Amino acid sequence: MRAYKFLTADGLGLFSRFAWPVPSGGPGAWVGSEVDPCRAGIHACRARDLPFWLGPTLYEIELDGPVTEESTKVVASRGRLVRRIDAWDAEAQDAWGRMCVARALELVAEAPERLGGWAPTADLALESAKAGYVAARIAEELGGGAAYLDERRRQSDWLVERLALD
Repeated sequence: MRAYKFLTADGLGLFSRFAWPVPSGGPGAWVGSEVDPCRAGIHACRARDLPFWLGPTLYEIELDGPVTEESTKVVASRGRLVRRIDAWDAEAQDAWGRMCVARALELVAEAPERLGGWAPTADLALESAKAGYVAARIAEELGGGAAYLDERRRQSDWLVERLALD
């Protein structure tokens, strides 16, 4: 299965701090672990999960073995990084943050009497992961849990189009 993985700029797992063998002229080496979602295993995300896991560097990852599908991630016993998604660069990250802030302001404008205090400032765009969350939470305040998930799907669609992902 092909999926995606965000890492630090130097190839470390955002939560595990595992040093991934990054691709160099071909896929990186396979790594493996037992599967215990949120504790052990090779964690990755589908395209629809990207907004939940944003980080500085994005890779396409190949997963092997049985894949456990969770609501916002997938976990397998083996994986290897296939290629870095170069389109997830500083320009794309800035555009993402600005898009999320604009969307949050658009949502607040639907109910300013209720959500006026939620309006983000432009500097939130610099913290792109937070900007996506803020827009989704505003959507949730307007329309409940389904609206939160719809907003995250909207964000996923933006990322898939912007980064030219399959």
